[in-house]
Amino acid sequence: MDLNNAELQERLAPRSIRYIPQVESTNDIALVWLSEGAPQGSAVIADEQTHGRGRLGRIWHTTSDTALIVSVILRPRADHLYQITMLGALAICELVEYLGAVEVGIKWPNDVLLRGKKVSGVLPEAVWSGTQLSGVVLGMGVNVRVDFMGTELEDRAVSIETVLGRSLNRADLLQILLERVDFWAAQLGNSSLFTAWENRLLTLGQRVRVQASDGERLGLAQSVDPEGALFLKTDDGAVHRILAGDIALGNVS
Repeated sequence: MDLNNAELQERLAPRSIRYIPQVESTNDIALVWLSEGAPQGSAVIADEQTHGRGRLGRIWHTTSDTALIVSVILRPRADHLYQITMLGALAICELVEYLGAVEVGIKWPNDVLLRGKKVSGVLPEAVWSGTQLSGVVLGMGVNVRVDFMGTELEDRAVSIETVLGRSLNRADLLQILLERVDFWAAQLGNSSLFTAWENRLLTLGQRVRVQASDGERLGLAQSVDPEGALFLKTDDGAVHRILAGDIALGNVS
């Protein structure tokens, strides 16, 4: 076991953290803590997550000793809210790059891919008090040593240790990841965050299938705007601005 409360408290000080070995969802705990006044950068960390939430209502179980599971409390301005998804994906991407991995990039909007397979998940959840933004919980999960061999995810998901061929200490990785979150949180509202995210997008210039709230579309992923929306040119020549959706890369027809 490479995570324990005493070491994390010491290594991550003066950051406020709550380490819980097993949780249903770190986001749930962080959302309550946010409402209680937790400061910017506070983090809920778990070893095992039994009922984690993904995009589009998916549920994830992350077993013990296999991944980074962390939810960070941020208090951005409301007009910077759209950049939180970029921030999470970018911080994870930089972590994986720092470890020496190649073929790393972001599949729009926030899936980090390593050698073409998903290595992480990002789920931001905002809390409002009327029309005022109270804060955001940025949930992140990173596959460190999850074994996908023989599972239905073998062709779509991967772990960092599998690719690098060496053991990693999750406390080390967590420290680096949180430092990158802090760095980019300080850049919210600046074009540098958008540019760094855009430069790592693997989606642009590819023919893709997008499943959005208003249906499925096929076309060329042309560009993104500073709010993170994707511009998709369909075969009829129309250009669609898509704010959120599931996207498929590769041989799409």
